[in-house]
Amino acid sequence: MGRYAEYLDMNLGMGELTAERKKQLARISELRGGRDVLVYSADLSKQRAPIAIAYDDLLPIADQLENLHRSRIDVILETPGGSGETVEDIVNLLRRKYEHVAFIVPGVAKSAGTILTMAGDEILMEATSSLGPIDAQMSWQGKVFSAHALLEGLNQIKEESDNKKALNRAYIPILQNISPGEIQEALNALHFSRRLVASWLAKHKFRNWTVHSSSGTPVTEDERNARAQEIAAKLCDHSHWLTHGRSVKMSDLREMRLHITDYEENQELFDAIRRYYVLLQMTLHGSNIYKLFETPVSQVYRFVVPAASASHPLLMQKAHSVCLDIQCSKCHKQLKVQADFEPDLPLQEGVIRFPKDNKLVCPECNAVNDLSDLRLMIESQVRRKVVSDKEAPK
Repeated sequence: MGRYAEYLDMNLGMGELTAERKKQLARISELRGGRDVLVYSADLSKQRAPIAIAYDDLLPIADQLENLHRSRIDVILETPGGSGETVEDIVNLLRRKYEHVAFIVPGVAKSAGTILTMAGDEILMEATSSLGPIDAQMSWQGKVFSAHALLEGLNQIKEESDNKKALNRAYIPILQNISPGEIQEALNALHFSRRLVASWLAKHKFRNWTVHSSSGTPVTEDERNARAQEIAAKLCDHSHWLTHGRSVKMSDLREMRLHITDYEENQELFDAIRRYYVLLQMTLHGSNIYKLFETPVSQVYRFVVPAASASHPLLMQKAHSVCLDIQCSKCHKQLKVQADFEPDLPLQEGVIRFPKDNKLVCPECNAVNDLSDLRLMIESQVRRKVVSDKEAPK
C-alpha cells in the first residue's frame, strides 16, 4: 500500500496530522545527524491566496528559528517563487545562525525558490522533485509578472515595428503605460537574481570544492566563480527553458555539473521525507491553510478565510458571524461552516454551526475534522471569541 493511501485509511484529524508530521520531522533530523529542521511551504493549489515568497514571511521564519539551537539546518522547501529581495533576507537569517545550510525539495521550488536553494551548502532532491528557471518577478499596474516576459514582449514589438517600418496602433496604449524607469527596473531585477545565484554558489555550494577530481590539481577561486557564473547563466537562459513554469529536474542540474544529493538512495531517509510530504499535502489540501512554517516542536499557519458576511479582517471585527469553506480531510467534500461571534444567531440554510469541541463531523463520510487551529486563527484576526454551538442553538 502506498503511503498516501495508508494515511487516508487512518482518517487522521488535523491534530493527528500535526502530531504525525512532527514525528516525521524528528525522524528526518535524527537520520540527518541531529540537524535542525525548518519547513517553509505554500499550498500551490491555492492560487488566489498570497502563496508567493514575500516580505511578511520573514517574521514567522525568524520566529520558528528561535525554537532551534544547533549549528546545522535542513530547510524543507515548497514554493512557487516570489520576491528575490525577500529570498536574500531569508538567506541572511539562515546564514547568521548556521554554519551549514541544506535545502530539501520533495516537490517544487520554482523561480525565487530555486534562487533560495542555490544558497545551500547541499541540495537534496528525488526523481519527482523540480526546481525552475530563474526569473525575477516584478509588480506593474497592480499585477505581479515576469520581468523577462516584459522585456521579451517589448523586444517583439520592436522587432515587428522594425520589420514593418511602422508601429501597430494596438501597441500604443501599452507603450504609453511603460516608463523607461520600469524597463530599467526589469533589467535590474534580472541582473539581481543572476548575481545572487552566482555569488551564493561560489561562496557556499562550492566552498569545499578544492581539488579537481580529474587531475588532482587545486581549484582556484576564479574557477569556482566561473563555474557559478556558468550555472547561473544556464538557469537564467529563457531561450533554453522557453517557459517560466518549466521543471528543472535533478538530471538537468547534474548536466550543469551541479552536485545534487539524491536522498532516494537512502531508503530510510526517503521514507521519512516522503511520509512528511504526504502528510504536508494532506494538511494543506484538507484545510484553509495556504502557508505553513514549522519545526519539529512548533508551527505557524496562515489561513484563507472566505466569508459570506465579510472578507477583510477589519470588517470581520464588526461582523456577527462568518461563513467558512472547509474541505473534508477524507472525502474532500466542501462544507460550509458558520462561526458566530454573538449568541442566538440564525443558522444559514445548508450551513453547519461551528462545533463547540472543534470536531467537525463530515455528513458525507463521517470523518472527524479538527478545526482547533482554524478557531484560533479566526479569533486572532477578529479579536472576538467564536460562540459555541450550545450558546448559539440551531
